[in-house]
Amino acid sequence: VQLQASGGGLVQAGGSLRLSCAASGRTFSRYAMGWFRQAPGKEREFVAAITWVGGSTSYADSLKGRFTVSRDNAKNTVYLQMSSLKPEDSAVYYCAAGAGSEYANEYPYWGRGTQVTVSS
Repeated sequence: VQLQASGGGLVQAGGSLRLSCAASGRTFSRYAMGWFRQAPGKEREFVAAITWVGGSTSYADSLKGRFTVSRDNAKNTVYLQMSSLKPEDSAVYYCAAGAGSEYANEYPYWGRGTQVTVSS
């Protein structure tokens, strides 16, 4: 399974950004897709997850209402739409393939992160 995240950048507080994660490999569809983030000096934290089949989603409670995860099965791509961004949302965002849970250690495949910086 190979994962390629993109779409990060610099945005002002209150703005929006959409991240993409392109998946490839023979078995990627067996796994749910998760988004995690890690800010400097902090642990990696769960953001959201989605299944390829059925599109079931889950979110970190603190991010519900501002972040939306979706997928395009035809493009093998998962998206993370982020709105009303805050400076504390600044982090490296990672996509991962795994159990679909909130636990990073249940995701065996990870893409390179994409930096999101929210200016105040």
